[in-house]
Amino acid sequence: MRTLAGVRDGLTGLRRFGLRVFLFLTAAQALIVGVLVAMAQLRKRREEPREAFPWTEMPEVELESGAGTLKIYPYGVKLYEAMISEIEAARQHIFLETFIWKGDDLGQRFVDALARKAREGVNVCVIFDGFANMVVPVKFKEFPDEIHTLQFRPISGPSSVVDPRNLLRDHRKVLTVDGRVAFLGGYNIGQLYAKSWRDTHLGIRGSEVREVENAFVDFWNAHRTEELPRLEAVGERAWNPDLVLHRNDPYLRIFPIRGVYLEAIDRAHQRIYMTHAYFVPDRALRAHLVEAARRGVEVQLLLPRESNHITADWLSRRHYHALLEAGVKIFRYKHIMIHSKTATIDGVWSTVGTANIDRFSMLGNYEINLEIYSRRFADQMERMFALDKTNSEELTLGEWERRPLLAKCVERVLASLSPLV
Repeated sequence: MRTLAGVRDGLTGLRRFGLRVFLFLTAAQALIVGVLVAMAQLRKRREEPREAFPWTEMPEVELESGAGTLKIYPYGVKLYEAMISEIEAARQHIFLETFIWKGDDLGQRFVDALARKAREGVNVCVIFDGFANMVVPVKFKEFPDEIHTLQFRPISGPSSVVDPRNLLRDHRKVLTVDGRVAFLGGYNIGQLYAKSWRDTHLGIRGSEVREVENAFVDFWNAHRTEELPRLEAVGERAWNPDLVLHRNDPYLRIFPIRGVYLEAIDRAHQRIYMTHAYFVPDRALRAHLVEAARRGVEVQLLLPRESNHITADWLSRRHYHALLEAGVKIFRYKHIMIHSKTATIDGVWSTVGTANIDRFSMLGNYEINLEIYSRRFADQMERMFALDKTNSEELTLGEWERRPLLAKCVERVLASLSPLV
């Protein structure tokens, strides 16, 4: 009996010790994140947003199969001009979905253009994420009644804060007009993004527009409130092997984008060029990139030197040593935020969309990516990647190993937060 009691006392002591360690680690993580966020805010206040970065106008490219055309938009001003022009030309319907919709002059310009078309009889439906726009003034988010508006899962009280479903956000950025043109990619709506962020969006014409439109309709019908109209998909859906639209849908527990990346990386035999705003790969994604580099594939990653989410930056850095040691080249974009979510492989395969390489995008948020098989388009993607590298610095293994001991300790303490990003 004494032995059994001793074992119980030992287990109780062990549990208490484990709880103390957990609480200490949690407190340390909270303190470090708080300090990092405060430092990032101070830096932003000291520095004015920059607007100069290298970019070039990309001509519209026709797919080899003739099934449609694609146009890369690497500069927000040009993208927003094109989007508003298409909105103004609408005759039947406009479907717009975005993660962030800033209540600034540009955001208002979109609202005004949409309201004008709605008053003309065009069916205008818009979606924006409720959590991502918490800091946007409530008055701005009260769109005119003519615009059918779905605010996705707003945070309205304590019950919504603790609802686990509200962790899964609508991170998609999509516009379709009349089934003839679509836009998708990384750009949110806001003046900051027009000139001061480097991002990538696609303009799409052809059969795949109906696929983008269908993705919007499915999301709308699944999450609309009773006062909003049900939408019907219009036109036939495409069977196009050159363009494949992939949707991450946590409501349906479907997450194809991660599998698309893993398969494409595994197939690579020449080169992999990836540009990502937030790069916190899981074990499988990191292993695939390491294995590709070790079998002789030229693997290059273009990441922000400092993003707008400082915690994501630090969680990303814990993967650098293994990647650099395997021969992966890492380039860090300077002076300005790069928010693109793109990749191109072997001059054949490319993807552009809304999904980051992190846990939320791969296995959580609503995301949308277009998978593209086209040498013409891949050539443009490679030229864009090369141009972006002119505004970056390569990080070497030797340089990374010489980083301060304090930085290494911070990375180790924060490591367990990776599943939350």
